[in-house]
Amino acid sequence: MQNFTTQFTVEQTPEQALAAITDVRAWWSGNIEGVTDQLGAEFTYRYEDIHYSKQRITELIPGRRVVWQVLDAYLDFTDDPREWVGSEIVFEVAREGDRTAVRFSHIGLTPEIECYEKCSSAWGFYINTSLKRLITTDEGAPNPAENREPEPAR
Repeated sequence: MQNFTTQFTVEQTPEQALAAITDVRAWWSGNIEGVTDQLGAEFTYRYEDIHYSKQRITELIPGRRVVWQVLDAYLDFTDDPREWVGSEIVFEVAREGDRTAVRFSHIGLTPEIECYEKCSSAWGFYINTSLKRLITTDEGAPNPAENREPEPAR
């Protein structure tokens, strides 16, 4: 099983990158409720009636790593709307020479599950465009209409 993974590098420090990652509202569209930057905290994500998920921050190592465990989920566009439940969303940052590598993995989001294509495409945008932009310019791109999560075909 190959989990969805993507990565990029930036000039900012690992601490700056992790600070942006934990500022979830600044790079991920939708309605986010709860604390997103404290170990043990839980937060929810909701995009219209299409996508809901509840995450717990199970690991938070300053300047290095943050892990969210998906406690609950509802994906309107899959036969099993709870596909994400039990999966983990992992962000790792590390200094590589004079740059910082940011690596994202959604453990459990594999090609074998129904939402893989749509979910990996959405993650690709939010991580490689919106989050990267937040880290490098202090301004993410989560909510413009052209950047919103694509509505799945019904």
